Amino acid sequence: MEKRALFSSKILPYMLLLPQLAITLIFFYWPASQAVWQSFLLEDAFGLSSEFVGFENYRHLFQQPEYYRAMVTTAVFSTAVAVLSLAVSLLLATQADKQLRFSNGYKTLLIWPYAVAPAIAGVLWIFMFHPTLGTLSRPIKAIGIDWNPMLDANHAMTLLVLSATWKQISYNFLFFLAGLQSIPKSVIEAAAIDGSGPIRRFWTIIFPLLSPTTFFLIVVNIVYVFFDTFGIIDAVTGGGPAGQTTTLVYKVYADGRLGGDLGGSAAQSVILMIIVIGLTAIQFKYVERRVQY
Repeated sequence: MEKRALFSSKILPYMLLLPQLAITLIFFYWPASQAVWQSFLLEDAFGLSSEFVGFENYRHLFQQPEYYRAMVTTAVFSTAVAVLSLAVSLLLATQADKQLRFSNGYKTLLIWPYAVAPAIAGVLWIFMFHPTLGTLSRPIKAIGIDWNPMLDANHAMTLLVLSATWKQISYNFLFFLAGLQSIPKSVIEAAAIDGSGPIRRFWTIIFPLLSPTTFFLIVVNIVYVFFDTFGIIDAVTGGGPAGQTTTLVYKVYADGRLGGDLGGSAAQSVILMIIVIGLTAIQFKYVERRVQY
């Protein structure tokens, strides 16, 4: 028989849910509703006076070529980070799942980067690849590449993708490794007895059984790239050079905090939230069909 939790009081279940509901309401729904309201207002830089202007902030926003450039930059950046971090972490997880000496030490070293804050991760990478002071920029210049992420937009984007990928690999690695360890070894051994090679076993047995974990990580990585990479961008490039690495989330900060356009910044945050919700809904509608639970 299925076990069910029994509560002596009808109020107790709601009391247990209350802290989580309060956190969700206070730190998500309330700020989100404030952002929606502020997107219809024209406010001064200090927020002391405001005027209702309707959709004027949205109309002005879609007349800016810089906003469309930020959309393209976000699309390129998010695709590169998501694909690279998932691919590398899956490769590392499959290798760590093997019977290796000191495998626990390898797993610990791979998990450590997850404890590093995004801004600190950005500082570490800019220290290593600084055009004049970086320890790794000198070997790059020695092979004939004029490395300078401060002035070259392609170099700056490459550095951002590498640093954001490095920060996310640990998180993906944990879930992929847990998914691999949950696959019954008997299934893999039976396929090996039937003559299937390692590559065929991976693509026909292991990877399909990892599809729920992969789907979950795709959703999480999209959210990570759109929101949690702000600290890395701010520490590494600051949106430069000439705004070439400004993503949508960084433009919200740059226009609102640095530019003083509070209404326009709120409108950008609303659009960004709609984009992320839309991408998540699309993934659940179309990508989840390929998931084998």
